[in-house]
Amino acid sequence: MPKKYHINVANTPHRFPLVGRSGIVDWGEGCLKCAVCVKWECVYDAYRKRTFSPEIMADTIDQICKDCFRCVQGCPKRLIHKTLNPEWEALGDDVFTPEIITATWNQAETGKIPVSGAGYGGAYSGPGFDSMWTDMSEIVRPTRDGIHGREYISTVIDIGRRHARLRFDAEGRLESPALPSVRVPLPIVFDILPFGDLSPAVWKAMAFAATRLGTRMILPEPEARELNDHRDALVPFLRATTTDMKWAAGFAMVELEDSADVLDMTAALKQANPNVVVCIRLAARSANIPRSLELAEKGAEVVHLVADTRGYEPGVDDGVHLKDVIRSFHAALVDKGLRDEVTFMAGGGIAMAEHVVKAMLCGANLVTVDIPLLIALECRVCRRCVEGGDDCPVEISRISPSWGAARMVNLMGAWHNQLLEMMGAMGIREARRLRGEQGRVMFFEDLEADTFGKLFGQADA
Repeated sequence: MPKKYHINVANTPHRFPLVGRSGIVDWGEGCLKCAVCVKWECVYDAYRKRTFSPEIMADTIDQICKDCFRCVQGCPKRLIHKTLNPEWEALGDDVFTPEIITATWNQAETGKIPVSGAGYGGAYSGPGFDSMWTDMSEIVRPTRDGIHGREYISTVIDIGRRHARLRFDAEGRLESPALPSVRVPLPIVFDILPFGDLSPAVWKAMAFAATRLGTRMILPEPEARELNDHRDALVPFLRATTTDMKWAAGFAMVELEDSADVLDMTAALKQANPNVVVCIRLAARSANIPRSLELAEKGAEVVHLVADTRGYEPGVDDGVHLKDVIRSFHAALVDKGLRDEVTFMAGGGIAMAEHVVKAMLCGANLVTVDIPLLIALECRVCRRCVEGGDDCPVEISRISPSWGAARMVNLMGAWHNQLLEMMGAMGIREARRLRGEQGRVMFFEDLEADTFGKLFGQADA
């Protein structure tokens, strides 16, 4: 049994004032000049700490205020009002929503699980991972408490090829050779950052964090060469045009871009270092499932399917979501009897801890994350860097690597605790068992088809 895994977190404050969800409109006209003003009774001292931030062009009360509405309700002349902050509403996109960005900032600062004291007031279904409902029936058992150490729950994942069956000699000794593998203590690997005001400090922060967490970090070959001191945590990504295979073979794990020569490149790596684990990266498109299956049949150790930043098929109009690609590839591997032999990584559009569990329930062995790491560095997902701008509002390129690593570790610490909570609530003690456990999840589209499919089918007839 693997040693119990724990992530040490430490409060790591923001560098810039946060964009708050709501703002306070404070009308001075009509003030009665009460002897005891409700502003000074604020338990969070929001009004005493209030300053103007030129970085966000707003009062910093927006990030201090906890929306208790005590001042709004207590002012005798009703001169204080709360309103949604337009800048907060403009954060991110339809996947990395303002709510998710704000929660990620908080987790990166504190390392704690986000708590909503007012309860959940949103929709119960939506696109992508939001159309999945997980079975939490075991939450009624008080022993399911992995966060506080009352029950052992393992999040360890082994990356690599496995034997379809083991061979033993007449004496009962194992004849099957040991296959190379890489073990990570949580089912999350850092992926190449898709955009951002990047600098060597950012890549170094990721390497520091991956090393502290014991996980791996996929990064482009040039950056991998610059971070050779952290090679134990690095997974260099090699393009199809790469020729220096000898250098790359010095790593425990290498990722290759899929190409017509990818199996020859794999063989060259294996010749230089038989113990290297080779991963093949493909776009997470339904059209690539036959190719992924072909690679698995020809001995690929790890297949990595990557969606776009929103979690959908890259470059496909009205493409399907990553969860559906995962389900299709998982089913194809099962049909071919290869599912237990190949490690399947999935990435793109993973925005929250619950997405990790849901992707694994669909059939992935583990996931890769990217944009949440940028958000941990205070990124607002404004994409000015993508659009050609060079004015990152939070100057990510100027971070201190140690500060950035602490924020990423905090985020993963909060996510790890949420994984333990979800697994405990489902009665699953091994992260390996999450893979393809679709009996623990309900899909909205399947329920809708079962409920209304026959009815509408008869109407069409």
